Amino acid sequence: MAVERDYFRRTGIFPIMHTVVVRKELANEPELLRTVFEGFCKAKDGMIEQYEKGLTFMMMANMVPWFANLIEQDRALMGRDWWPYGVKANRDAVDAVLRYHHEQGLTNRRLTCEDIFAPSLLDT
Repeated sequence: MAVERDYFRRTGIFPIMHTVVVRKELANEPELLRTVFEGFCKAKDGMIEQYEKGLTFMMMANMVPWFANLIEQDRALMGRDWWPYGVKANRDAVDAVLRYHHEQGLTNRRLTCEDIFAPSLLDT
């Protein structure tokens, strides 16, 4: 935990846990992509709301010792949303991964976010 927190302090990057991928033929449907993105955002917002309610009521739904304190420490370091969604909020992390891919020979050129995300979601 100490190493991970130090890395975040130095870089502002908290590694991305998961991605959502759609088939290429569906990527040409901007409205579909936006709807899927917004659905995931709403689901995450619902979980954040549950955590905040839990903080108010001493995390009684989870019953994990010091859980509320851990969330407070994480927010002090990382803000309210430590897993932000969208390209803008994750550009530094994605760029780092793409740089590592190229440096390690996994790609023959240095890719960018514009190369790997649907144009209709670049403003997210």
